[in-house]
Amino acid sequence: MHFKWNRHENCIIMKVNIINRKRNIIIAGGTILVLLLSYWIFGRSTDSEASVILGEVKRGQFRIEIETTGELEAKNSVKIQGPTTLRNFRINNVTIQSIVDEGTRVKKGDWVASLDPSEFRGRFDDKRLELEGEQSEFNVLKLDTLLLLREARDQLINLKYAVEEQKIVLEQSKFEPPATIKQAEIDYEKAKRQYEQALENYKIKQRQNIEKTREQYSDLRKVQNEYNQMDELSRAFQITAPEDGMVIYTKGWDGKPVKAGSQINLWDPTVATLPDLSTMISKTYVNEVDVRTVRPGQPVEIGLDAYPDKKLRGVVTRVANVGEQLANSDAKVFQVDVEIKGSDESLRPAMTTSNKIIASVINDALFVSLESLHSFADSVTYVFKKVGGNTTKQEVMIGETNANDAIILTGLSQGDVVYLSVPPGMDDEDVALVPEMNGKRKKPEETPSQPEEIFVPGDDQIINGGGQGQRGRREGGQGGRQGQGGAGQSRDNSRQLR
Repeated sequence: MHFKWNRHENCIIMKVNIINRKRNIIIAGGTILVLLLSYWIFGRSTDSEASVILGEVKRGQFRIEIETTGELEAKNSVKIQGPTTLRNFRINNVTIQSIVDEGTRVKKGDWVASLDPSEFRGRFDDKRLELEGEQSEFNVLKLDTLLLLREARDQLINLKYAVEEQKIVLEQSKFEPPATIKQAEIDYEKAKRQYEQALENYKIKQRQNIEKTREQYSDLRKVQNEYNQMDELSRAFQITAPEDGMVIYTKGWDGKPVKAGSQINLWDPTVATLPDLSTMISKTYVNEVDVRTVRPGQPVEIGLDAYPDKKLRGVVTRVANVGEQLANSDAKVFQVDVEIKGSDESLRPAMTTSNKIIASVINDALFVSLESLHSFADSVTYVFKKVGGNTTKQEVMIGETNANDAIILTGLSQGDVVYLSVPPGMDDEDVALVPEMNGKRKKPEETPSQPEEIFVPGDDQIINGGGQGQRGRREGGQGGRQGQGGAGQSRDNSRQLR
């Protein structure tokens, strides 16, 4: 009897447990269902609200800034140059064999670089041979002149003796017959005349040989001077520092530093510079769109990539009048030089700078973020303005802009709230226009209308009439096989055209 009671009691307990388990499952399922519904109802609205970003129309100081990247350079520097007369000897290529490390501090007279003298040595050897040839020709010319003039002088002496002999003969013939005396006089005059002609010829030969010798000596001096210059130039292939300072590599025509293995420009054979670090400038480039707002004297805020915490001040000193196109860029830019105020020992040439040129400052301006501005057909600029629980499309007139904001001339007031993104469901709303923009909006370009195709029944052709049948042109087409409604309309139009 006791056994039966225990068995009945266990069955009751098991049924109660099963009921409790089912109840827990139902409660848990209901809870999950409630959470899913809550997320579906409230979560989506929360996400949509979170995706909407609002901004406020502000009033205050408005700065028009142009941000650029530049590079530090010394305002004044001393050039370390190689030989400047290489092009006089038709030497086209000179390579730097070795050079001190950039940033090395040198004293006046210290070695800086060595140039490759290979091509120069060949020209120098050729000039030495040329000099020896000119010297040999000059010596030969002197010997030939000496022999020629000596022979001429000997001939003059002989002719002079002949004159004296004929004179003696003439004197001794005074007791001879007249014919003999006359013959003696003729021989004397003939010998005298030959002597005088030989004397004149000697003087001419002497002047002629003097000019030849002078010309040859001039050629010799020219080659000798060139040889002396090349001999002096041979020692200039070892370049030394003209002053004390820090060596900074110069840049070639391709914008790359000139270093060991580079070829130097023969018209400007600068291999390095010694900058004056007391006065530095930042050389930067401004896009052709922004250069109209940049002028000398404008303040500049300068940052250094090497020292992010350091802020410097500068002023625009020069704006290039002619633009240029940098490598790997299609845009035209203008070089702008910014002089840094004061001096700082940490500044080094070639450091990268971030320049913020302050083109103008408007102390009291109404402005809004550029992200809130939208445009329609490039003629209407508007914002999505929040008014209470409603949203409207409001046209605005904008003024100057900078990288982040734009000045609002009319259409908004201080404290107005605008959307920085497009709110949902506002694409088809009309824009509330402002009267100040009447007559100033850009007119949309008119698209040319397409001629209307008109079907002529029974002809199985289409007339491109465009509303003017007298200028219609018949073309073979397939438009006549349209529905009955279209055919009827085409039939009415064809009657009008006829």
